[in-house]
Amino acid sequence: MYLKKILWAIALVGLVVAAYFGFYVYNAMIAPNTNFNNDEAYIFVSKSDTYKDVRVQLEPLLKDIDNFDALAERKKYTTNLKAGRFVIKKGMSNNDIINSIRSNNIPVKISFNNQESIEKLAGRISVQIDADSTSLIAVMTDDTFLKTSGFTKQTALGMYIPNSYEFFWNTSPEGFRDRMLKEYASFWNGSRTAKAKAIGLTRDQVMTLASIVHEESKQASEQPRIAGVYMNRIRIGMPLQADPTLRFAAYQLPEYKNTVIKRVLNKHKEIKSPYNTYMNAGLPPGLIAMPDISAINAVLNYEKHNYLYFAANAKKLGFHKFAKTLTQHNVNAREYQRYLSSQGINK
Repeated sequence: MYLKKILWAIALVGLVVAAYFGFYVYNAMIAPNTNFNNDEAYIFVSKSDTYKDVRVQLEPLLKDIDNFDALAERKKYTTNLKAGRFVIKKGMSNNDIINSIRSNNIPVKISFNNQESIEKLAGRISVQIDADSTSLIAVMTDDTFLKTSGFTKQTALGMYIPNSYEFFWNTSPEGFRDRMLKEYASFWNGSRTAKAKAIGLTRDQVMTLASIVHEESKQASEQPRIAGVYMNRIRIGMPLQADPTLRFAAYQLPEYKNTVIKRVLNKHKEIKSPYNTYMNAGLPPGLIAMPDISAINAVLNYEKHNYLYFAANAKKLGFHKFAKTLTQHNVNAREYQRYLSSQGINK
């Protein structure tokens, strides 16, 4: 009789222990442990992060961070972090969360356009992936890379075709640069390469001229006509006389840093620079800004016409008036200059 009581007691203790263990397993592994109202939340893990850094992101997203800590340690996640962008869905258990942030690295969509320089492009990219701008600039302007890829520091910006792309958030600076080189090669397919050859320009020259066209007009509808004007000038050996190149040349000088040139003046035409297309014939040595794809295609498919001049249209801002003769151009130009003066724009 006494032995039977002992066996019953042992069995009861076993049941209690099993129940407690089951309750612990349920809470630690199976029970939902999220504490947010949206359908999902994201955490970002850098290569240099420790579990403490990840925990700071997780704590406001979870009901019970201590339970999560215990399972994370048991599953060795605390010492085996993975870098990337990870999703946590509403209602996930601790086990689901650990599996997700350990192996389900989700790409981010990055985009860029209208960047004026490699430095500004690097700054734009650095806020979209886990790579700092200094490191990006270093790899994007690396002499060995540029030489082996066929670029110079003046043409390097042309390698980055403005668009939207998918990257892993933890992509390295080298990974970003090398992927963009592949995108550049893909962009310059057989059709575009053949068109460049047909109009007598190299890829770099197309990109350089496109950067000027894009700075002259953001209107895709008139970019082919503007490109046609410049191609006509190139054909007859006439200087491009592109005002955006004068602004670019000026901005390289200390006295024009942190200024905005709203009106190109005669003094700007005297700036000694290879980018001064009033003083130097032909195309400048590189891009003056990042052109949109519309401007690139505008150069490759430029409009055939007899225009040699264009001036901003004072009555339709953002567009231009085109002229075949200098006499007519001067009329158009004076009209726009009067408009600038009426607006108090003198420099």
